[in-house]
Amino acid sequence: MSTNDYVKYMTQQLVRYMDTPKEERKAKKSIRKTERSPLANRWFGILPFAVMFFMRKKR
Repeated sequence: MSTNDYVKYMTQQLVRYMDTPKEERKAKKSIRKTERSPLANRWFGILPFAVMFFMRKKR
């Protein structure tokens, strides 16, 4: 991809972002935030879940 194509693409994305209403942008952001996986899973993978599951099973 040439530099000119990249600048054109970034300009289009910026204009599309600026054209959306502020409320719609906030709604999309809140939806993305709620759909994220928990912090421990994002940072450490499945290991914290496995330890938690094992500890609950032992009780």
